[in-house]
Amino acid sequence: MSAASKLPIICYVTGRKSLAESEGDGTAGVPWKIRAAIAAGVDWVQIREKDLSGRELLGLAREAVAAAGGARVIVNDRLDVALAAGAAGVHLGRESLGARDVLRWCRGGGENAPADFLVGVSCHRLEEALEAESADVSYIFFGPVFDTPSKRGMGEPQGVTRLGEICRALKIPVLAIGGVSEENAGECIRAGAAGIAAIRMFQDARDAETLKDALRRLRAQGTMR
Repeated sequence: MSAASKLPIICYVTGRKSLAESEGDGTAGVPWKIRAAIAAGVDWVQIREKDLSGRELLGLAREAVAAAGGARVIVNDRLDVALAAGAAGVHLGRESLGARDVLRWCRGGGENAPADFLVGVSCHRLEEALEAESADVSYIFFGPVFDTPSKRGMGEPQGVTRLGEICRALKIPVLAIGGVSEENAGECIRAGAAGIAAIRMFQDARDAETLKDALRRLRAQGTMR
């Protein structure tokens, strides 16, 4: 995947815990949010439910893959679940397997890994981003760009200027994450990001039509593809 291919990318990152207050424990709401995001036209869905059991995560991933249509489903951390579900890729964080090890397995004859299987990495510093690129990952998430409750453990917001520096330093796609909204997504794209990834921008939408309208506005104003 090159930075010039079919961009910008819009990625919905699931987060059932942020649904908990209004929708019980959030578990029932995530499959609906995934279907709504896909119907609205997102390009990727990243399933980021770290505390689900392997069985529960596999069930959710399979449901997402079945509903995906032209969207690509990516599973956080669990390479085994991603492959078993027929997902399009795996996303690695700080506590995941190393990108080089995952790529070596996927591209060295792992019988269930398709040739176009995506391996992405979350990065918070230039050094991490350059290391990920040297490992030959498919893309990175960089952030948090703006303030957001889900990323406060990652330190202060990086800001759009820093995002631009990372984008210029790398040849692989960089997706902005952390506090990205309809109002500020355009700043990320103008800074050079290949796309945006967000939790609340999708989960705060009241219904599927509201979300579809939001994505339509983003694309109509030239912020997105």
